[in-house]
Amino acid sequence: MPLRQSVARLLDRRSTRNFITGVILFNAVVLGFETSDTAMAAAGRLIVLLDVLCLSIFVVEIALKIYARGLSFFRSGWNVFDFTIVAVALVPVTQGLSVLRALRILRLLRIISVAPTLRRVVEGFISALPGMASVFLLMALIFYIAAVMATKLFGDAFPQWFASIPSSAYSLFQIMTLESWSMGIVRPVMEVYPYAWAFFVPFILVTTFAVVNLVVGLIVNSMQDAHAQESNAATEDYRDEVLRRLEAIERRLPDGRVHREGPDDR
Repeated sequence: MPLRQSVARLLDRRSTRNFITGVILFNAVVLGFETSDTAMAAAGRLIVLLDVLCLSIFVVEIALKIYARGLSFFRSGWNVFDFTIVAVALVPVTQGLSVLRALRILRLLRIISVAPTLRRVVEGFISALPGMASVFLLMALIFYIAAVMATKLFGDAFPQWFASIPSSAYSLFQIMTLESWSMGIVRPVMEVYPYAWAFFVPFILVTTFAVVNLVVGLIVNSMQDAHAQESNAATEDYRDEVLRRLEAIERRLPDGRVHREGPDDR
């Protein structure tokens, strides 16, 4: 058996994937200890050594995948994702690139490419993006119209919230999230403008309970479609495997047919 095929089979084993998953989770814990001054003072060298060891395992894994699969390695988006995360971790941390030290925690995102359930969630979210674009455009139109109206209606009395379109849009976003919207913004406005509720209540109903739930519905539908496609693909792979085995059995028989035991053979 060629060496590349042996390496590919080793990487595809469940035990290998479980080992990489364990290293990813262990590395996340190590990176968390690096943020603790007490832990670094007590065992700083050991923590750094363990971090380097985890990174070395990731580098070896990526190198073996590239060796086993060649340029086809980069045809998979998840492989490119893993390669990018590991490559970022290898960039030397200098004075101007100190932010890369914080980005090392992105290695934990590799758990997405290892765990099929998490990968299905991300794929469902990505497949929902085209449909979500129309919803986001609708949301932007609603926010722009509401921000212009709020600036003209309440800007003079409440410049801290509605002095300009950007500040009004930010205040309306806070209202949409239902974060201190009543006692924090709407009721003070209603003390000056008693009928302000006629503006804010429809805005909340349209944005919070209609548009946001529409986005959630799109994501859920996309995840269900992705799960159905994965199930169909697994069924087709199983059927193809059964057909291949039956063909192999037929080729082994002298008459080229599968011998089935009947009543006369008993």
